[in-house]
Amino acid sequence: MFDMFGMLGKVKEVQAKIKEAQDKLQHITVTSESGAGLVKATVNGQRKLLKIEIDDSILNTNDRDMVNDLVVAAVNSAMESANEKAQEELKKNTEGLLPNIPGLDLGNFGM
Repeated sequence: MFDMFGMLGKVKEVQAKIKEAQDKLQHITVTSESGAGLVKATVNGQRKLLKIEIDDSILNTNDRDMVNDLVVAAVNSAMESANEKAQEELKKNTEGLLPNIPGLDLGNFGM
């Protein structure tokens, strides 16, 4: 027989674990670079950009497009890495609480 109250308890437990993991995401930081370290971007696990560092040597150039490209590359790389770490954290915090359902992606719960 289906245990509705047991299932509701499990859902609440999963929600609490997801909330706990979401709270931890703000403390996870990832820094990525582009242009051999000329541009560095730091992002947290909630995919918020925290810091951009641009080497002075490229700020004095007239190649604005290159600087823009390096900033975009560094930020995108940091965002991807932060997303991967966030998904790992959510998976770790909810492991064993949910059945293995193909296609179930908890990554969107953190963002």
